[in-house]
Amino acid sequence: MASQSGSIIGLAGRYASALYELSDEQKALDQVADDLRGLNAALAESDDLRRMVRSPVTSRTEQQNAMSAIADKAGMHGLTKNFVLVLARNRRLFVLNQMINAFLDLLAEKRGEVTAEVTTARPLDDSALAKITDAIKKTVGAQARVETKVNPDLLGGLVVRLGSRMYDNSLSSKLQRLELAMKGAG
Repeated sequence: MASQSGSIIGLAGRYASALYELSDEQKALDQVADDLRGLNAALAESDDLRRMVRSPVTSRTEQQNAMSAIADKAGMHGLTKNFVLVLARNRRLFVLNQMINAFLDLLAEKRGEVTAEVTTARPLDDSALAKITDAIKKTVGAQARVETKVNPDLLGGLVVRLGSRMYDNSLSSKLQRLELAMKGAG
C-alpha cells in the first residue's frame, strides 16, 4: 500500500495516499498534480489564503465556500476540488501544504522521478531551463522535475538542491569563499 512508503506518513500522508489512489483509478494523476501545484503556489503567494486555511476561528462553512470558489476559479479537476472540500469539511486545511507535498512526492516516487530545486538570481528562460534539466537528468540517471526559484541575493550563478544534496555555484558564495581565503592569507 502507498502509505507504507517512508516519505508518506502521518495525517498528510494518509490523505495524500488516498488522493493518489483515486487519481490513479480515474486516470487523472497529471491534472490533479497540476491543480495541487497551482494551489501550493497560491498558498505561497497569498497571506490571506494561508491565514484562512490555518485559522481555527474561520468556520467550516466559510472555509468550504472559500475553497470551492478558489477551485472553481482555478478550473480544478472535480477530484481535486472534492478533495479540498473534504479537507475543509473535516477541518484539515491546516495541513494542506504538507498533503500537497506528500502527494507530489508520492507521484514522483512512483514515476521514478527526482525533483530538483534550482535557485537563480534571475528567472530562467526556456532554453536555460531545458539545459539545466538535461544536465540534472544525466547526473542522476533518472527523470527530473525542476522547480525554479529566484533569489536576487545570489548575484549570479545558481544553487541546485537534489534531496539532501546541495550544489552551490552562485556568485555570492564564490565571493564569500574568496573573502574568507583573503582573510586567511593576511
